[in-house]
Amino acid sequence: MFRRMAFLTALVLIVSACGTNASEDSVTSETGSVQLDADATPPTTSPDTFENAVLAPDSETSALDNRTNPVFPTALIDISQIISGGPPPDGIPPVDAPEFVTVVEADEYLSDAEPVVYVSINGDTRAYPVQILIWHEIVNDVVGGVPVSVTYCPLCNSAVTFERVVGGEVTTFGTSGSLFNSALIMYDRATESLWTHYDGRAVVGTATGEELEPVASPLLAWGDYKELFPNTLVLDRDKTGFSRRYGSNPYVGYDNPEGTPFLFRGETDDRAALQQRVVGVEIDGSAVGFSLDSLSGGDAQATSATVGSTDIAIFWKAGQSTALEAGGTDGGRDVGSVFVFDAMLDGQLLTFSAQGDSFVDDETASVWTITGLATSGSLEGSQLTPIHHLDTFWFAWSSYQPGTELVE
Repeated sequence: MFRRMAFLTALVLIVSACGTNASEDSVTSETGSVQLDADATPPTTSPDTFENAVLAPDSETSALDNRTNPVFPTALIDISQIISGGPPPDGIPPVDAPEFVTVVEADEYLSDAEPVVYVSINGDTRAYPVQILIWHEIVNDVVGGVPVSVTYCPLCNSAVTFERVVGGEVTTFGTSGSLFNSALIMYDRATESLWTHYDGRAVVGTATGEELEPVASPLLAWGDYKELFPNTLVLDRDKTGFSRRYGSNPYVGYDNPEGTPFLFRGETDDRAALQQRVVGVEIDGSAVGFSLDSLSGGDAQATSATVGSTDIAIFWKAGQSTALEAGGTDGGRDVGSVFVFDAMLDGQLLTFSAQGDSFVDDETASVWTITGLATSGSLEGSQLTPIHHLDTFWFAWSSYQPGTELVE
């Protein structure tokens, strides 16, 4: 039954996200009725924000038009496994000219448990609500002077931010309309090569083999974000350039550990349920998937681990709901927020434990926030170095990291 429900739910998303003219229609499935919205006028690229953006190439070298072009380097994935998700390129429209509001303004429509993508670069901290990203999947922005693409794939519940530089040139990214292993395939507008969002690799096209630089961008509960960063910016849902049902979840029931991923044709790894939540960390070729159950409990939990030769600290804090379970992005069960850090600070290895909903290191008794900032003690003002990780489903992590260790 769930297999049918997942299919129908995803079909609803595809139709609604494509911006059809069915604004007066609705689609009803076992998950209920979802009202479809027509597109408003698409946004234009801001010359101030994207003055260095590279124009798209001729269609003759576009992997969007022809994945088997003989001039391309050998594809890094089996192109027969690239599956159309329904919409055409940018049918799920990225936000190319993002506008922002204050935390106070955003608090009028964001609930405390609702997830946002947290991005902080060079002292510039911003929140990108999942209730917006679930409909757009990509936001092309500049944070702390660094051009980035903030991406989110609902089908594998993964938020990943990349520096949007291809071949040394700044560009922007769009949605290809296709999936690989049930995950978003992006395309860059400089070469129109295809990229797997999950690991930031160009896999088909003239840029094949290039890799994007990831930027740590964990999911964080809005209540924690607004308390920690009250004077920062939040992506404005009223000025995306499109009309969507922000706050609603087109994937009702999808976050189900016993569920079946949509359009997934990859190899399965039966060490865990396909849609079990894991926290994936890859460092220097070593990959570990930590089951969420192994990291969570009570108000907060701290976990020490080693990935490759790097000692890491994993902070988990209760209070964030999954956006992919209930009818609204704020109504799912509490899955908590996870941050991963290098446990070495200025040559000292730190070990942590949770005290209430904060974290304390054993070495100096300094108190730390979920985002790795020391707020008291001898290390007050210090910031732990974040490590890029993925909050995701087991099927996605194990298919992109087939040799991964699993920590239950």
